[in-house]
Amino acid sequence: MSAPAVPSAILPSSRFRRRIAVLVVSCASLAASLVYLDVDPIALFRDFHYVVSLLDQMFPPNLKLLWAKSSLWMSVFQTIAMAFLGTLVGASIALVLALLAAVNSSPSRPVRLLVRTLLATERCTPNIVVLLVLLIAVGIGPFAATLSLCIGSIGMFGKLFADAIEQVDRLPAEAIAAAGASRLQVIRYAILPQVAPSIVANVFYAFDVNLRLAVALGVFGGGGIGFELHLARSVLRYKDMLACVLLILILINMMERIADFFRKRMFLRETELR
Repeated sequence: MSAPAVPSAILPSSRFRRRIAVLVVSCASLAASLVYLDVDPIALFRDFHYVVSLLDQMFPPNLKLLWAKSSLWMSVFQTIAMAFLGTLVGASIALVLALLAAVNSSPSRPVRLLVRTLLATERCTPNIVVLLVLLIAVGIGPFAATLSLCIGSIGMFGKLFADAIEQVDRLPAEAIAAAGASRLQVIRYAILPQVAPSIVANVFYAFDVNLRLAVALGVFGGGGIGFELHLARSVLRYKDMLACVLLILILINMMERIADFFRKRMFLRETELR
């Protein structure tokens, strides 16, 4: 009996040639991108002395600024408030829109398609673009940054909540509907209890993201600790700038731990109730 023929596609030589071809195409694409963007990797090492000079001007950080400048702590509270309000208001609005965008809770197909399109448009719009428009509309300050975070949260939460709603078990909803419950009662007692853990987890995660975005938006006129960082950089007070950076790192780390604590407590309480 003759041995079965081995397909040429799985021969070691064929696989090796395919991998070499993929590697060559990837390297050529990378090189073409570097040339097109006029990127010079060697310049990073050639001009590294500028980085060393900057670090020399930044150290040691001016930690006296933390208690000598009282407005710095007000800026920290502004940043936390911007992230909190942007997340809370955005999540509340997004939950209503998600119920209209999900297949199993939307009143009609045209409404679902319209809401889905609006949510996709919001997700495609960067926060900095929204902030630049709002700075003209409402002026420079934390209010514009809060509105920007709120609008960004609506687009992000809307899709996450809608996807979670569409993945719930339909049997409880069908059972309640068969008993004569209205659409709102089905949503309240069959859909929302199933998506509540996903909603809580996404809200806490988005708060961490919005806290970082609040710092970044503050650099562009949104107020908060980000504006203090921008102010220190603009007047070339690099020691003050490093102190602000350290304060931002501590703030984000602390708020993340607090959010993890409350999330675990909420999930533990839900498990005990069950």
